[in-house]
Amino acid sequence: MNNSGPRDVPAFGEDSAATDDALAALHAALAAATPPQAGVLRQAMDALAEARQRMTEAQDRYAALFNAVPDPVSILSAEGVVLDVNRAGILAYDRPRDAIVGQPIELLNPDLPSDHLQPVWEALNRGDTYVIEVTNMRGDGSRFPVEVHSAGFQDHGEPCIVAVARDLSGRWRAESRYRLLMESIDKGVILFDRDLRVLSANPAAHRILGVNGNGHGSGFNALLDPEAWLIVDENGNTLTPAQWPTNRCFQAGRVIRSTIIGLYHRPRGRMLWLSTTNVPVFGTGCDQADHVYSMFSDITELKRNNTLFARAQSLAHIGGWEWDRGLQRLYLTDEARRIVGQPLDMNDMPDLLDCLRSDDRVALQQALADTIEHRSSFGLELQGQRRDGHSFWIRMIGEVSTGDVDAARIAGTVQDITERKQAEETLRVQARTDPLTGIMNRDAVLNDLGVRMGSPGHDRVAVLYIDLDRFKVVNDLLGHNAGDELLIEATRRIATAIGTEGLLARFGGDEFLVICDVHDQPDQAEQLAERITAAFSSPFQLGSDEFPVTASIGIAVAPRDGDRPQQLIQNADTAMYECKRRTRNGWQVFSPELAQRQNDRLQIESRLHKALDGDEFRLVYQPQISLRSGATIGCEALMRWHNTQLGQMRPDLFIRHAEHTGDIVRIGQWALREACRQVRQWQDDGLGTLRVAVNVSWRQFVGEDLARWVRQVLDEFGLPGTALELEFTERVLIEDAPDTLRTFARLREMGVMLTIDDFGEGYSALNYLRRLPIHGLKLSQLFVEGIPRNRSDVAVCEAVCAIARSLGLGVVAEGVETEAQRQCLLGLGVTVGQGFLFAPGLPPDEFERRLRGRQPPPPPL
Repeated sequence: MNNSGPRDVPAFGEDSAATDDALAALHAALAAATPPQAGVLRQAMDALAEARQRMTEAQDRYAALFNAVPDPVSILSAEGVVLDVNRAGILAYDRPRDAIVGQPIELLNPDLPSDHLQPVWEALNRGDTYVIEVTNMRGDGSRFPVEVHSAGFQDHGEPCIVAVARDLSGRWRAESRYRLLMESIDKGVILFDRDLRVLSANPAAHRILGVNGNGHGSGFNALLDPEAWLIVDENGNTLTPAQWPTNRCFQAGRVIRSTIIGLYHRPRGRMLWLSTTNVPVFGTGCDQADHVYSMFSDITELKRNNTLFARAQSLAHIGGWEWDRGLQRLYLTDEARRIVGQPLDMNDMPDLLDCLRSDDRVALQQALADTIEHRSSFGLELQGQRRDGHSFWIRMIGEVSTGDVDAARIAGTVQDITERKQAEETLRVQARTDPLTGIMNRDAVLNDLGVRMGSPGHDRVAVLYIDLDRFKVVNDLLGHNAGDELLIEATRRIATAIGTEGLLARFGGDEFLVICDVHDQPDQAEQLAERITAAFSSPFQLGSDEFPVTASIGIAVAPRDGDRPQQLIQNADTAMYECKRRTRNGWQVFSPELAQRQNDRLQIESRLHKALDGDEFRLVYQPQISLRSGATIGCEALMRWHNTQLGQMRPDLFIRHAEHTGDIVRIGQWALREACRQVRQWQDDGLGTLRVAVNVSWRQFVGEDLARWVRQVLDEFGLPGTALELEFTERVLIEDAPDTLRTFARLREMGVMLTIDDFGEGYSALNYLRRLPIHGLKLSQLFVEGIPRNRSDVAVCEAVCAIARSLGLGVVAEGVETEAQRQCLLGLGVTVGQGFLFAPGLPPDEFERRLRGRQPPPPPL
């Protein structure tokens, strides 16, 4: 659509020409008509003439109304072409009617965007009126602001728009006068919304309240933080937010006149007194004020020396002072004298300086000198002592009086901040203190250790890292309250043991640190460790029960074992874990060898975590042999790990690390599945179904649904439960007896054989053994290697066999290496064994060749 040129558009509502044409046609027809036809034509001409008369009258009324509107009115087509314009529009636009009608509306509104009609029609189609503020242009090119109201209607079935433009020039002039008034008056004026946000503020408000800004509320909203202000009434009583005059005005919906309030701004230490009047502003149709104008005057100077101001200062713990250098006289208000606790004879600045600490005295003297020299201001926090001996803290603010050309007078405020400083000190102590035991906490001891290690002559510092043995057992068994009691008593014992020779801190949980200097006594740390372990020799009394809880201690000395706090503590921690691993209830000094072992453990654990994904594990199979016939009746799957960097790793070493890190769960799942896969392969190769024994870690009982996983693997390879034997250590017996019983019952229902591995080495929890539905015990190699020559080992083996017989359990001997051991075991009633006497762990293909070469396939299980 092109709206750039004039249009041949008839004036809106003008249909007279068409009517005249119709009458002329009827006259022409009448001349040639027959008499009957002439009668009909005369009736039509009369009706048409009557209609033309009514149309003329209607058009006259429309023109009269259209031109009577005082605002410019334009009729637009759907495309934005002007169809008609009233007399007010012709005068306002200073153009003849013919220069407007037929032109696009952009002629009058040259700043309209190309798609300006889209939002208009969207509003009109919803039945709404569209309102917009734009700038119209006169014929001479001058502009004037208007507010245009547009509505839609139909003319001869065509959609049209009627647009009424109201000249805003008068309102703009009124707003300009209002802004000029606000900027020139001496009273502060702030406009608040219901959330007490500042919408606008005049220059006087900025000046009185000390805010730099551009008239908007951004600076005020930061300044007028309720937490930063203490607001009091004219009697010095603190006002709650609901009592603030502005809030009262919102609530009452009426003017709150001439209210005196005092404002103390804490961050700047400034006291103001204001006389304020608050006026509510109501929106159209609203019964509650949505804004409030607050108008105020600064009356601080009027209130400076009267009783009201003195009382307000007292309530706010703020006093005033002025030092007249010429008269060498110090003036203090009553509240200022009360704050510093000095008598009426304090009349000069030296008297005030004398009651301050030496460092603060120097600071105030320097601040006064700088203020005199540079005519600047100062703000200091100072500590001193009252005449009654009590300490005080003050915030002292001072500046040269306005107009004082020679800085002869310096005045300001004194605020009592003693309570705040005491609270800060309390918080500082709390931040450094363990809330349970009352000794230093982790952050405090790290900071103290860093200071000591960085101080000349104090570089030889020892750290004792203390961990309580069996604390978790007590905490889990008796609950956290008992655990807290134990920690408090342990703290008392350690503190008593070290006396004043060390600094004690709780490092976390049941771990403690002791820091001591070893510069003059090299074995100081070891002596303290001996005294601490001795302090734990007697059991802890918790309720009616006694619990033996000991301490494992690691020692590291700077700078030999580290020149940074974290490094020193880490090495002491390493030594502590070595002590816990070896003996418990003792102490261990850190050494480079320990560091190397720790590094080795980290290397193993790091590579162990990736070994399964790197396909570094394999299984070998050690035959389980009938000690009477020599026949292979089963096998045990043994784990082997070869790493390209570490080489071949001993199973007992890497399995212990895997249990420590939790990787044993994934590794155990892989071993179980791989063993079942191999049994399936041997079965497919014609060797029958051979029972395979797989070791299961206690972590697999704790960390997964073992029975579900076993069922899933057996089903995957189509094996019966009798093809699998699970071996577990005695630790499983006491980890979680109810869950263990349920898991064992489900495994036994599948037909899986259950055996306790290395029985007799560990917990020997015979009570649990009696209750668990297991099938057999494995006699540990630790005892088998001593028979038949060692009577103690023989006795242990006899006892294990007797336990097995009494419970109806089978026994398998591990580590059989000599014929004498085989004969002795047979004499004890042990019929199955494994060991180097028969074969080591064999790769699957070698194990298969052994089976094929030495005996027929085992019978079905």
